[in-house]
This record gives sequence, C-alpha cells and structure tokens, in this order.
Amino acid sequence: MPADPSPNGAKGPILQHSAGFPAWLEQQNCSLVLSTYQAGRIIVIGRKDNGALHAQERLIDGCKGLCSPDGHTLWASGSHTVWRFQNTLAPDQLAKTGADRVFTPLEGRVTGNIDIHEMALGDPGQFGGASGNAPLFVSSAFNCLGTISQTASFQALWRPPFITSREGGDRCHLNGLAMDGKRAAYVSMTSTADTVDGWRERRRDGGVIMDMETTRPVCDGLSMPHSPRLYDGSLWFLNSGQGQMCKIDPVTETKTAVARCPGFARGLAFIGRYAAIGLSKPRRNAVFEGLPLDEVLAETDTKPVCGVQIVDIDTGNVVHWLRFVHTIEELFDVLILPGVRQPEIIGFQGDAIGSLVVVSEV
Repeated sequence: MPADPSPNGAKGPILQHSAGFPAWLEQQNCSLVLSTYQAGRIIVIGRKDNGALHAQERLIDGCKGLCSPDGHTLWASGSHTVWRFQNTLAPDQLAKTGADRVFTPLEGRVTGNIDIHEMALGDPGQFGGASGNAPLFVSSAFNCLGTISQTASFQALWRPPFITSREGGDRCHLNGLAMDGKRAAYVSMTSTADTVDGWRERRRDGGVIMDMETTRPVCDGLSMPHSPRLYDGSLWFLNSGQGQMCKIDPVTETKTAVARCPGFARGLAFIGRYAAIGLSKPRRNAVFEGLPLDEVLAETDTKPVCGVQIVDIDTGNVVHWLRFVHTIEELFDVLILPGVRQPEIIGFQGDAIGSLVVVSEV
C-alpha cells in the first residue's frame, strides 16, 4: 500500500502493527482480506518470504461484503456490482512478486445500488431458488437475502416476517449473515422496524440476531449487531454499538460478552483459537452518535481505532493488532485465507489486467 496518498507525503506510513503480527500470520499460515466502503478499497494483508508484512490495495467503489469458499475464488460486493476474482496461478506456482495467489477479476454482475452488505457462497435452492452454488448476499436497501439473477438485477430469496413491503427502502437495516455450511442460518439486523429508516430510532437497543428457519430471534436488545458467525459450537457476533464480541450458547441461548472492541466492530473471521475483528472509527453523525459505545470508550479512556484486532477466543485477550494510521477510517468485512501466504489482486486498470491471459483448453 502507498505510504501516503497526499502530494506532500506528510502523513507517513498508513499501517502500523504489533511486533508479532507478521509472525502470527506465519504461525497460523494465513492471510487477510479487508474491505472498506468509506475508502472504496479491497485490501490484502500477507507476508513476504523474508517475514515482512505485505499489503496491497485495489479500488472497488463501495466495497463491503467478502467471501472465499476455497481460497482460490474471491467474491466482493461493490456499490452496484458483485465481482468474482479467480486465482490464476497453477498449484505450487509463484508469481514474479512472490505471491502464491493472484486474484484476477473474471466476472462482474451488475445489481444496481441495492446496498449489499455481507455475502457468502450457498445454495439458493434452500429458499426455492435454482439449486447450486451461488453468492448469497444481504441487501439492506431491500430488507432481504438475495442472489444473482440471469434476467433481473437480483433475485430476492428471503425476508424477515415483519417486513411487509417488497419495495426498496432500508427498514430494519438487515446487515449480517451466518452460514451453516452451504445453508444460510442466521442474520443480524439493527431493529425489527417496518418503516423506511425506522431502524435509526432503535440503534441503541433494537438489534436482533434471527434464526432464518424459525424466524425467531435468538438474541435481542442489541446495539447495531453485525457479523454473525457459527464457529466452535457457538453463534458469535459483534454487538457493534456496545463495542463487544459476543457468543450465544446454542442450547441455552445465553449471551456472553467475550472481548471488548476499541471501535465500531464490523467483520469477524476465525482461525484456530483466534478471532480477527474489524474496527472502525465511529462517524460523527446521527447514525453513530449516541451509541453506548461512546460511553464505554469514555469510561475506559480509550481512543477508537481503525484496523484489525486478533483475539484469543478462550481468554478474550487481544494478542495482536493492525491499525490504519490515516486515510482509512472504516472497515466493513474481514476474511481469513487459510494456507495463503502472500495474496495479490489484479486491478481493473493498468497493464496487468490486459497482459494476463490464461487459456483453458478443451
């Protein structure tokens, strides 16, 4: 990543990290992919052969949701398009830069501005769509889970039962998706409002994690929850407006706060006994002001940061961190690529996208 986008370069390096962060990537044999719609970027974080951190960014306007089912295909949502990138390196092949994954844009599905948040690869047949593997995504603007369509902007698959309109207009701020294998299992939302922008009045305590099959809330009274995930026998999520990573016991449905988050938390991924949590600096506007997070940060004399914190899920302790010092103030999604050391992405402009041609023979 460039040290500084400004002409005079006065701001210095954009990234800082804990001393052991590159070694942690090596120990876990993984790399990270981050999205930021505030800065319109997809960012990959890996490590070079010499152990130094490797970071690269590409521009995707409004980038939010990320998913990679196998470490070779990468899906990313933009402001009006769902993009599919494919690794074009052969097994055990390295690029001249030392990269062991080179994700090349091969497909763009124009959806229009439906405000896609989280996404995953799953089976639309679960909801009556065409069976097979396809990206499933949360459309906040249409209060639904959707997928790509061959004949329309997108296909709506599922809505919370309290939503009475199929028209556009963010009512409950549906935002997060938890998968159980190929099955969409849980969603997060800021409220159960059924009026356009009604969720804005319930930001402090109206949030819900909902079981998609039973349409029953398994946890409520939350503050702007995001990023539900099934992992290690529990349902995890970020209680973003409270600055917490939490888990829910699947039997008792008891909620436990596991770790504190020094920022507005969005984006959650797991590897081994660790969680990678995306952090954003709270925006000073009507959506983010007045949340319990403000009080928590003030009580603990904590300055909010933008970056990623690595948490030991057994103790709740922060063991490593990565921070954006300037330019990038918000992250949305965090993805872990197991078994990938140095990922790179081919951009939409420049010589690389035109000169890279991979032929598949019959």
